[in-house]
Amino acid sequence: MPSAKSTSQGIDSASSRRRALGDFLRSARERITPQSLGLPVGVRRRTPGLRREEVAQLCDISVTWYTWIEQGREISISATVCARLATTLRLGRAERHYLFELAEATDPDHDEVAAQLPPGLSDCVQSIAAPAYILDRTWNVLARNAALLRLFDGWPDRSAEPNLLRYIFLDPAARSLVMDWEQRATRVVSEFRADVGAHADEPELSALLDELLEESRVFEQWWGRQTVVEREGGLRSFNHPQDGILHFQQFTFRLAVRPDCKLVMLIPGQS
Repeated sequence: MPSAKSTSQGIDSASSRRRALGDFLRSARERITPQSLGLPVGVRRRTPGLRREEVAQLCDISVTWYTWIEQGREISISATVCARLATTLRLGRAERHYLFELAEATDPDHDEVAAQLPPGLSDCVQSIAAPAYILDRTWNVLARNAALLRLFDGWPDRSAEPNLLRYIFLDPAARSLVMDWEQRATRVVSEFRADVGAHADEPELSALLDELLEESRVFEQWWGRQTVVEREGGLRSFNHPQDGILHFQQFTFRLAVRPDCKLVMLIPGQS
């Protein structure tokens, strides 16, 4: 049972998130000129940028509802409303992502850019000397370098749609390559749950979960335990078929240009 302290912290966190959302929308609203949206300027405009009434009208929601959002009231905001706000306020990609994260909603346009990386990013990964790869929210491999390909003995290139979870739980080669496979696999399940968060109902994620739950006993067992841990670095050991026992320190970085993706690097180290 949650303690009173943890419950209080959760309430404070939710309240802070709602206030941050309201402040962000107010700031975005005030920097949009009425002329840019074809609205009359008027002679007595006391508010810089758009009025709340104008945003509400453009987003097809009530003025009261929008006012409550800016005031940080305890209300739920749908993904549809978030998308309308993002369009009306002309938010950039990072701003749009920030809006949906604060609203705890899934961006309906996420799939349109999910398979793409900004130009040049794959080349950056290729230039890293140590094994490195980029994962999206579903843990699909969007980029990898030659060092990673050698370490994983040809994977992910031997898979049409490489996904780290499918490799760990469904590819027999993973059990041979990854030392202490079951220990690592059980932690991976908890890390993935933390990554998925409120996005588990997305079609691609839902299909992946159904597949893993059906085909992997280990995944099914640990997914049902509802454990959540942050994806941490630390020692990673492999029993490579040509190079023998190899040890690496793992480091994971979120990408500023794609906050739903992470760069993972394996730096050679000692056991």
